[in-house]
Amino acid sequence: MSIKSLFSLAVCTALVLGAGCVGTQTGHSTAGVPFTKDTITSHYEKPAPMLVNATREVLKRNGKILVDNVANNTFRAKVNQRNVWVKVTDVDGKVTAVFVQVRGSFGGDIYLAAEISKQIALQLTVAQNQ
Repeated sequence: MSIKSLFSLAVCTALVLGAGCVGTQTGHSTAGVPFTKDTITSHYEKPAPMLVNATREVLKRNGKILVDNVANNTFRAKVNQRNVWVKVTDVDGKVTAVFVQVRGSFGGDIYLAAEISKQIALQLTVAQNQ
């Protein structure tokens, strides 16, 4: 077997093994590379409805909301040609957790997830001062 054939076989095997399914914050799966970091988690001492409203405003400002599930406080949006999933969860009545997950065509985009998470915190501050 020639070196070129062996190299081609190794590259194809790596591509097949590297591709897979990734779970999203809404509970569904999507195709993607599972070994990249794509989620930012933030905790706030604020009620969940306040964070849901802040999240909705940030996603509207940055892109287009595709799914706004009010039953379990999850969002799916498209921002800069990337898929964004946000889940707002009441942890213990006083603390609320916000999970921001962003995936592009080649894997996770942790920088956009961090930016959206930061904008949610800033929107929460603006809404609190009004």
